[in-house]
Amino acid sequence: MRAVVQRVSSSKVTVDENTIGSVKKGLLVLLGVTHEDTSAEVDYLLEKIVNLRIFEDENEKMNLSLKDIEGELLVVSQFTLYGDCKKGRRPNFTNAAKPDLANKLYEEFIEKAKKQNITTSTGKFGAHMMVELTNDGPVTMLIDSEKIF
Repeated sequence: MRAVVQRVSSSKVTVDENTIGSVKKGLLVLLGVTHEDTSAEVDYLLEKIVNLRIFEDENEKMNLSLKDIEGELLVVSQFTLYGDCKKGRRPNFTNAAKPDLANKLYEEFIEKAKKQNITTSTGKFGAHMMVELTNDGPVTMLIDSEKIF
């Protein structure tokens, strides 16, 4: 499982010109799932993301987590995080999980975030989405459950 995590002052997702998810201060998470992923990867990534100390404290040091600041979470499914661009010019998406597994783990990630009392908004799985964000910093982190980066 992979995530692009962006610290935002605001972010929103629209589908067919309708806003379906939005957050104020918090994190935008673009979430990708591969074939071998299970609930263990969901748990690892969620714990890493919500406890990642990338918000500034009173000394302007990145020392606070999403939980510490009571920030919001916007989670958007993005199978293209498993696009392989090593050969040719067209990305190969064979490493992306099939939609049934990807959606199941995406929904599990969202539900587990909500159970931690994190205000959580979402995109719409499988839809063509427009994502807007104001990246605060900018701060962007790449996280992979296989710890390859």
